Amino acid sequence: MAGLIVGGVTITHPEREVFGDGGPTKGDVAAYYEAVAAWMLPELRDRPLSVVRCPQGSTGQCFFQKHHADSLGPDVKAVTLDEKDGESAQYIYVDDVRGVLELVQMNTLEFHPWGARVDDPDKPDRLIFDLDPAQGVAWKAVVAGAREIRERLSAAGLESFVRSSGGKGLHVVAPFRRGPSWAAVKAFCESLADDLVAESPTRYIAEASKAKREGMIFIDWLRNTRGATSVTGWSLRARPGAPVAMPLRWEEIARLKTGGAFDLKKALKRAKTLEADPWEGIASLKQALP
Repeated sequence: MAGLIVGGVTITHPEREVFGDGGPTKGDVAAYYEAVAAWMLPELRDRPLSVVRCPQGSTGQCFFQKHHADSLGPDVKAVTLDEKDGESAQYIYVDDVRGVLELVQMNTLEFHPWGARVDDPDKPDRLIFDLDPAQGVAWKAVVAGAREIRERLSAAGLESFVRSSGGKGLHVVAPFRRGPSWAAVKAFCESLADDLVAESPTRYIAEASKAKREGMIFIDWLRNTRGATSVTGWSLRARPGAPVAMPLRWEEIARLKTGGAFDLKKALKRAKTLEADPWEGIASLKQALP
């Protein structure tokens, strides 16, 4: 089959099934990202980015890429950032749907932005807690955990937003005015997670130990460091069934059964019927990290 033009970008091999036999094709993925771009770009644009590329589809070998290459496409931008070793490197970012679609053409399935923008990468402007339940943990316990984090953040003067992860859990995200360092944000998030663990040591764990996690929810606060990323809202996940990380209103989370409740088709339907962004107001909130 010849290339398919989506949003002005040529998608080669659009018929290739990228989520296993009978699953969505590369062309479906491109059409999906074009359709949801208006909802997805506010959280994605102008932030350094890691992408998950799957040249053989989600069932083959996938890899994270954060460094820019000219081969990614003319609308995939580069920003020069300092790395841990003192060297500098060019990182990826996008500012429009063409950049997203050029990355899809290069077999990108997932998009993971930083919690800071390209114009000031050392001044974060949002934090995230990823609630990752062990096998067998009830969904209502995950919902309760997210609400508990929301209450803690609210007590600290921060309004927060929630999304399904496209996996098993939920993400709680809070924006704030730029100013604090990465170290300050990390310390705040670690302290909040540690407080939850101290109060409910049989429900929560805040260290990334799979051996100790049985029957518990891991409160992953480790994404709040320079260079760490988290999947963006509306991104597909490179997993069976083409699940989507979905921004939600707080009252919606109890109605779900899992963090992977939305797949590509359900997400498309939601994008067409949504009247307002579930995260409406996140960009205009004027709140400060305590």
